[in-house]
Amino acid sequence: MDTTYSKAHLLRRVFVWELPVRYYHWINALCILALIATGIIIGNPPAIMTSREAYASYWFGTTRFIHFAAAYIFFFNFIFRLYWGFVGNKYARWNQFIPTNAKFFKDMWAILKSDIFMTRGFQVHTIGHNRLAGFIYFLTFIAFGIQCLTGFGLYSAMSDWWLPNLFSWVPALFGGDFMMRLVHHWAMWFFILFVVVHVYLVFYHDYVEGRGEISSMGGGWKFVDEEVFQKNHPSEAKQENKK
Repeated sequence: MDTTYSKAHLLRRVFVWELPVRYYHWINALCILALIATGIIIGNPPAIMTSREAYASYWFGTTRFIHFAAAYIFFFNFIFRLYWGFVGNKYARWNQFIPTNAKFFKDMWAILKSDIFMTRGFQVHTIGHNRLAGFIYFLTFIAFGIQCLTGFGLYSAMSDWWLPNLFSWVPALFGGDFMMRLVHHWAMWFFILFVVVHVYLVFYHDYVEGRGEISSMGGGWKFVDEEVFQKNHPSEAKQENKK
């Protein structure tokens, strides 16, 4: 009878995700799901026959309203996250997302080997976002900006409110409404792919590392190997050891 024993690890409970980051994450997730669902319908509306009067079955107008409402929430939530990248804790700041040195790229390649190619011996232990996740989030923030520009650019032609009208210059930037709508549609498929990969990797890391990856976005805490904590927070670890 074969028995497999897991190696014991000394873990430390570390507060990683602040409450504003967690709020942003879940609001953003709900908005993206609503925008994708309604965007697919708006882009290719189904032919639904009904015997009721038009006023009683204004489903497409409701779909568009949900899309626009989710877009406003998404936009202001995104603006808040841009701000929090400057004032949040070390795990929320922009240097976690933007490659600034050769080690950043080296760590990204090591994580690709571990997560995608399943190669042993290339694991990179981090407390917040790993380098690959951080860079992907950076690309996602760029996609968020493009989606906001194209979405409000399309909306500006049919709205008389000042906020959408601030984006009335965007269609000319993309060469007209057709190309702008096409870019808006492509960005939606980028988000669909991102959601699939993101959910997979979150469950993968939660299972492989066992550090509370999923629950951390609910309560903010992660369980980190003591060695990783000592490496990433030498000053804090030193203070703890003095107590």
